[in-house]
Amino acid sequence: MTGVIVIGAGVVGLSAALTLQARGISVTVIDREGPAAGASAGNAGAFAFTDILPLASPGLMKKAPKWLLDPLGPLSIPPAYALQIAPWMFRFWRACAPSRVGASTAAQTALMDLSKGALEPFLAATGTEGMLRKKGNLQVYESEAEFRASLPGWQARADHGIEFHHMTPAEMATLQPGLSPRFIHGTFTPGWYSIADPKLYTEALADRFRANGGRLEIAEVLALRPVDGGVEVLAQGQSFTADQVVLAAGAFSHRIARTLGEKIPLETERGYNTTLPGTAFDLRVQVTFGGHGFVVSPLSTGVRVGGAVELGGLNLPPNYKRSEAMLKKAQAFLPGLNPTGGVQWMGFRPSLPDSLPAIGRARATGRVTYAFGHGHLGLTQSVGTARLVADLVTGQTPAIDLTPFNPQRF
Repeated sequence: MTGVIVIGAGVVGLSAALTLQARGISVTVIDREGPAAGASAGNAGAFAFTDILPLASPGLMKKAPKWLLDPLGPLSIPPAYALQIAPWMFRFWRACAPSRVGASTAAQTALMDLSKGALEPFLAATGTEGMLRKKGNLQVYESEAEFRASLPGWQARADHGIEFHHMTPAEMATLQPGLSPRFIHGTFTPGWYSIADPKLYTEALADRFRANGGRLEIAEVLALRPVDGGVEVLAQGQSFTADQVVLAAGAFSHRIARTLGEKIPLETERGYNTTLPGTAFDLRVQVTFGGHGFVVSPLSTGVRVGGAVELGGLNLPPNYKRSEAMLKKAQAFLPGLNPTGGVQWMGFRPSLPDSLPAIGRARATGRVTYAFGHGHLGLTQSVGTARLVADLVTGQTPAIDLTPFNPQRF
């Protein structure tokens, strides 16, 4: 019987596996495709520690009707999926109540603070510290009204001690030359870190996990079954048994949790991007075009243009017109951008209605720990989540209050 099985070889699962190894536990990781095969490969590469405001918020609800009218806009729901996602959308709408947003922001802040504090020691322990960048993030605004609408969010960050600087067009041009003059305001957050390339980082974590003696199996997990003294993991054509299991399979996690009798409302924010060659633009800092729902990120492997939210589930085919629409906007916003030679990508962000992940034990057995549903923040919160998972598995008091992240809260 293996010590612990971690299901999922994305950044959350591998961070948890390495943290458990550091506590002297034998770990096997099982993944349906292998390391960095999902959202961990194609995300924007940001440790967005200042991004404490939940996606479910009154501000988003004000923008949503306009956005939903544009099938290629920042938020879309394919007609073929509208009926299926209706219950999730109702929960999302309820989570936008101001009282709930305040509680979600406090919980998000606690997880962000834990993750930021644990990040650099984790990178040093895994030999990946050379991949960390601390260049910050610039959010830009096209109108006075858009900037004014952002100020309550910045006040909420200020209340939590987050540093930021509002900028004039001249200051923005110094920080990031080549921005279109249409952007008349900007806000820079220096505490927003990034990784050289998220796929390479996740693969490096897998290499370190194996070097530490960990096993990585390629198999699609179909079900979990409590047995005497452990948990049986049923996969296609084989099974594994462990003392404990950590479920960190991203957007596919709810299917596996359902085999334990739990119906967790996990949905899929399908994200799109195009990664251009590094010569496409002299990008010095990650730039967020919040009014249009996408970012442009400088990676060691190129310039990544991506973001937006398509609530379309796991089975519909990709709509790469969304990638093309963001790239076209990026050309207008960064007039010197060369749009040729790019590689398109679509991935699944696992999201819960209140924008908080599920971190805690399964109802059916305390030997299964859930760690999924991080939405846009899987990379950002990976190391903090790993610390919490290791606390739960080893029977220690978690570093923060896990009540807001209770998988059964729905």
